[in-house]
Amino acid sequence: MKALSATLRLQFHADFSLDQAAALVPYFARLGVSHLYASPLLRARPGSAHGYDVVDPGQVNPQLGGEAALERLVAALRLHGMGLIVDVVPNHMAVGSDNPWWQDLLAWGRRSRYAEFFDIQWHSPDPLLEGQLLLPFLAADYGAMLQGGEIPLRFDAASGQFHIQHHEQRFAICPADYGEILAHGNAALQSLATRLSGLRSGDDPAARAKPLLAELAALSRRQPLDAVLNAFDSRTPEGFQRLHALLERQPYRLASWRTAADDINWRRFFDVNELGGLRVERAAVFEATHGKLFELIGRGLIDGLRIDHIDGLADPRGYCRKLRRRVDRLLAQRPLEAALEHLPIYVEKILGADEHLHRDWNVDGSTGYEFMNQVSLLQHDPAGETELAALWSALSERPEFSEEVRLARQQVLNGSLAGDFESVAQALLQVARDDLMSRDLTLGAIRRALQALIEHYPVYRTYINACGRPAADEAFFQQALRGARQRLSEADWPVLDHLQRWLGGEPWCQLPPGRARKHLRHACVRLQQLTAPAAAKAVEDTAFYRSALLLSRNDVGFDAEHFSAPLEAFHQQCLERLEQFPDNLLSTATHDHKRGEDSRARLAVLSERSNWFASRVEHWRELASPLRCTLADGEAPAAADELLLYQSLLGSWPLPLSEDDPLALEAYAERLRQWQRKALREAKLRSSWSAPNSDYEQACLDFIDSLLLERSSQQLRHSLAQAVQAIACPGALNSLAQCLLRMTVPGVPDLYQGNEYWDFSLVDPDNRRPVDFAARRQTLGDGTHMAQLLQDWRSGRIKQALINQVLERRQQYPQLFLRGQYLPVQVQGRHADRVLAFARLTATERAIVVVPRLAWSLLDQSPIPLIPAQNWDDTRLILPFALSPANCSGLFATGAVTASKELWLSTALKEFPVNLFIEHV
Repeated sequence: MKALSATLRLQFHADFSLDQAAALVPYFARLGVSHLYASPLLRARPGSAHGYDVVDPGQVNPQLGGEAALERLVAALRLHGMGLIVDVVPNHMAVGSDNPWWQDLLAWGRRSRYAEFFDIQWHSPDPLLEGQLLLPFLAADYGAMLQGGEIPLRFDAASGQFHIQHHEQRFAICPADYGEILAHGNAALQSLATRLSGLRSGDDPAARAKPLLAELAALSRRQPLDAVLNAFDSRTPEGFQRLHALLERQPYRLASWRTAADDINWRRFFDVNELGGLRVERAAVFEATHGKLFELIGRGLIDGLRIDHIDGLADPRGYCRKLRRRVDRLLAQRPLEAALEHLPIYVEKILGADEHLHRDWNVDGSTGYEFMNQVSLLQHDPAGETELAALWSALSERPEFSEEVRLARQQVLNGSLAGDFESVAQALLQVARDDLMSRDLTLGAIRRALQALIEHYPVYRTYINACGRPAADEAFFQQALRGARQRLSEADWPVLDHLQRWLGGEPWCQLPPGRARKHLRHACVRLQQLTAPAAAKAVEDTAFYRSALLLSRNDVGFDAEHFSAPLEAFHQQCLERLEQFPDNLLSTATHDHKRGEDSRARLAVLSERSNWFASRVEHWRELASPLRCTLADGEAPAAADELLLYQSLLGSWPLPLSEDDPLALEAYAERLRQWQRKALREAKLRSSWSAPNSDYEQACLDFIDSLLLERSSQQLRHSLAQAVQAIACPGALNSLAQCLLRMTVPGVPDLYQGNEYWDFSLVDPDNRRPVDFAARRQTLGDGTHMAQLLQDWRSGRIKQALINQVLERRQQYPQLFLRGQYLPVQVQGRHADRVLAFARLTATERAIVVVPRLAWSLLDQSPIPLIPAQNWDDTRLILPFALSPANCSGLFATGAVTASKELWLSTALKEFPVNLFIEHV
């Protein structure tokens, strides 16, 4: 098997199966990929488009072709020496009718073998929830649903089980309560009812119930249970009382979906009711959720793991170290043809500013979201920030991004995550009650201090353990404390002092075993499992849709408070990565991104043309005046939403799109409609998912339709199309630079499906559209000369050719790119600040990488993304060694290298926009 040199992420679902991927393996191999990187492959909810809603971790998803198809895919990969990395979802699974673990839990409550699998707070200060699981899945209030017959009792004759049906949801009825139901049947049913009632006591009730349920199923086939079910028809007064009494006996409480935010007593994935948190820190849960994966690793079918949402776990460090130990032991079981010395493990981790992945987790790195941010910072001109900030502030009247995030956290903590927040506050109240010195602290004071602390968290979470806060986390916690102290009145400052001690300042291992230690540990874990979703919902799913100084700086893993960064910062980050995590993945596009990698690269050009852009926005708003309307709650669309739309149009406008092609414009308008609806609801300002403002949403959608489709908007449409063309070419240059950096700096490049061509996608589901792999196969290595590809740059084939050329060199020189020394190269001359260059070195090989940046003015209105050679003037690289022309070759250019320690940009980038030179020493 080839060494890990480049991955390609594929999104599997019913319309893109494992067998379809197997047919594409020869293409991926020719492209230069060493490993496919698959979305989750275990059995997910039927119809899942992503695989993160697992319902059975014990089998490969049959929708994808099942285990046999996985074996065929791996066989195809092995023919080309390639491997397979698989996405793992340890934090949660889908809850509902398709999940047998969840249904068993609903049937038996705390007696279920899966009662400790899900992260449930069985003890509640609310009497209605004590010992019960809140199920906030009803479309309206419980009483209304009951009275209207919307939650009827149903019987499944195949399994012999009763359940409550609500649309597609099923809620199991405890078999021990079947006696109450069957008492309304004939003598045979009543006899069986007595035996079923005996399940109320004794061990393993689920196993003991099986033969009784089979008997009931057989009886029902001879005599339907219509009369029994009719007795529980809640549309009649008697049925209403009977069904309600039956439901009151269940280990759960059915409730309106609106109760989830405030009353939820089980951990979810963020605020998604359909995804329930798992307690993977428990040995039984770890084995049950990972057993199939371990089997597949031992059989040589999986060669690497990507861990989803690591920050959702109670103990990320403990989980990763345990996983590493287990995986390492499995390597000896693998067949010879799939032998591995090391199986890489990557974690999906959003790193804050100045935050580094903890090295003691024993993982190979992150999935590379932070690299997206680093490249983006490099391609934004700091000179444009002031103008763009003034434009945004004047139109939106919104606060600065840091305050936008704080307000969003506040809203999330008081809204969709209110129940989770309350559970942390209650846990801290228990800690306070355990100590005489703090028992007078009130719940209200704890709530105020806790909210202020979380509002100012600069990272997703800290990693408190039995020994307290790790030193690497201390600065972040202290920053949150300082921010909270500024927000709170002095009367609440002493509460912060207590929180500082409880939340890792005084390790819980110093407490004697017992209730106080248990309470403190529980509070620390709960806090850390709250701050991560609070950050994600506030930043990614709220502030990024409320703030648009420049949308290219709003994406997953980005530090949007920083607009740009100097070359030196990028070099330092590369040096640190090589030292700490040399095999870290490097991403510039993911299934989670807000906009495509080439869309961001195009929008970054606006930082170099901020005055021009501001004048264009003023012109567009004037032309668009007839398209706006006035609603009861204000103008529609609001100025801020209109500016977001213009930026989204500039970034996503397809290169082949003609402003006079009605069919193409309609297709594009539909993509924008989907984005617009999501953007408005995520912003939570004039619409939201929980309370959609249909009038405002429709006005915004009408604005898009009028702009793109109506004859009366032709002048506005033409002006926007011209603006797109003005930044498209420098945007493509940015894209090629971004692409080469991802493949040559320390780390392992990760390519997202289809992004061999230009990617101007919007947020999901737009970024998960079907990929035309047939076209990509046809153009790969078709012999087209580079000069022709430059002329035809709009097709995207030039990007594919660059990827292919560099990935081939990564496989030819694996040590050079995987472990080679990283050395920043000095640049001198007139445009030295517009060049990034570095060397990669081993004892026998050398590489020089050179890319332009902030180069819009150097293109000089060139029709192709190639800076005219003369425009570089005297700009040159000062090399730490002399390159030998006889032993050195570039990507596409010839004759650029002389026996000198200087490499002139006018020759190095004469024939192609970026370049990589490799020399054998």
